[in-house]
Amino acid sequence: MYLNLNRNLADPDGFYEYLVNSQRHMNNEEANRMNARLVLILCNQVGDMDTLKAAIDMASDPKKAM
Repeated sequence: MYLNLNRNLADPDGFYEYLVNSQRHMNNEEANRMNARLVLILCNQVGDMDTLKAAIDMASDPKKAM
């Protein structure tokens, strides 16, 4: 399964800043729950099980990205 590892976000720093700022008022547990919800929402947007499995495999073993 091919995963696009090229930069695909116009403003990655802006995204990261928005994500971090959205969690500033949260404790760790709340932030972890928000991240879990975000992952599930984004998985639904991707919608392809093979792509999601490949991404999970890569995230669990970054050497697979090489």
